[in-house]
Amino acid sequence: MKIKIVNKSSNELPEYSTEHAAGMDLRANLKDDVILESFERKLIPTGLFIELPVGYEAQVRPRSGLAIKKGITVLNSPGTIDADYRGEVMVILINLSSEKFVIQHGERIAQMIVATHETVSWESVEILEDTTRGEGGFGHTGKH
Repeated sequence: MKIKIVNKSSNELPEYSTEHAAGMDLRANLKDDVILESFERKLIPTGLFIELPVGYEAQVRPRSGLAIKKGITVLNSPGTIDADYRGEVMVILINLSSEKFVIQHGERIAQMIVATHETVSWESVEILEDTTRGEGGFGHTGKH
């Protein structure tokens, strides 16, 4: 699948790190380093603008390495980029660690997955079909 992209950064285009990877790394597009203090959140630009086909979305997700090693994650994970959005791809990062984190230009800050989605129309009804589970949720099975 080909997707139109405008790259206003000096970074390479997002790419897959391995042959069967689902996500492509997104890189920070910065003039100066950004310091993310403990429990601080900031909007980080990528310099990328994309044109997704109708019926597709791009999901912005955390990078597992940054999450486990540094406590850095994507706050609204997964962030959704809709097919009709033409603005810059931005990433909301939060520092969940007790130490400050410095983001540098070109650093891999998140990953992006392009996926299909359905558009639904609702059918109002008075009752729903019964299932074995019923209304049980939020740990109702007691299984670990």
